[in-house]
Amino acid sequence: MQSNSANSEVWLDKVATLIESLPYMKQYSGLSVVIKFGGHAMGEQAFIEAFSSDIVLLRQVGAKPVVVHGGGPQIGSMLERLKMESNFIDGLRVTDQQTISIVEMVLAGAINKSLVASIASSGGMAVGISGKDGNLIKAKKLAHKTRDSDSAIENLVDLGYVGIPQKVDTKVLDALIGSGMIPVVAPLGLGVDGKTYNINADTAAGSIASALGASRLIMLTDVEGVLDASGKLIPRLSIGQARQLISSGVINGGMIPKVETCIEAVNSGAGAAVIVDGRKQHAVLVELFTEHGIGTLIHADK
Repeated sequence: MQSNSANSEVWLDKVATLIESLPYMKQYSGLSVVIKFGGHAMGEQAFIEAFSSDIVLLRQVGAKPVVVHGGGPQIGSMLERLKMESNFIDGLRVTDQQTISIVEMVLAGAINKSLVASIASSGGMAVGISGKDGNLIKAKKLAHKTRDSDSAIENLVDLGYVGIPQKVDTKVLDALIGSGMIPVVAPLGLGVDGKTYNINADTAAGSIASALGASRLIMLTDVEGVLDASGKLIPRLSIGQARQLISSGVINGGMIPKVETCIEAVNSGAGAAVIVDGRKQHAVLVELFTEHGIGTLIHADK
């Protein structure tokens, strides 16, 4: 009897958690949520499976998830296996014609289809596409500048087939979502020159969230979120507050482009953007369906 009583307590706790989540589930029913999946979590099968079950549950409660994935480490591994050298400038991979074919093979092939399969195993219906499909992402070549360390002179650097979104056409996403599907997008774009461009996954996710007018852009990263000067998580930031933290140097390094992507997405149509630790299992559900969430939410100035 004692064992049954203990089991009853566990189930009652689970029911209570479900009841607490119901208002948040209703809040996102019928709304688009764009999730960028990448970083450390993409390399661990347990995280991929937990992420996939989160995405399926989101769809089942009426939300409209769109997944945009990265793949930098996997691209690097494949290039290494093929004995092709990887060169980086300011953290950006120099992508020549031979490299872009490998990038496309890894992103739109192995990674994309493995995520589709994982979502299917969790009971969802996912379709893998790249930004080239249905003219989803029209890209333009990234004009990247570097600054000489001993002067203020800026130099334009050719990174090859590295691009940024110029225009996002959501027709293909609308069609898939309208058919009950979960789009899984590889961050590639088609240039006006007909060539393929590799696009940063954060940037691609932000542009898609803006174009869809998504209620949330969720950026899964390898850190808790935005931290203050003492290393403590900041739960919420207005755009103005985020810009102040960038100016003061509290937000620095690789977090700057992530925060700037969130700011741009919110300014261009997304309801809000959240930076979340993707290494925490079920991070997406905890962020969306609990009162306080677990990351840093960036919202418009009031």
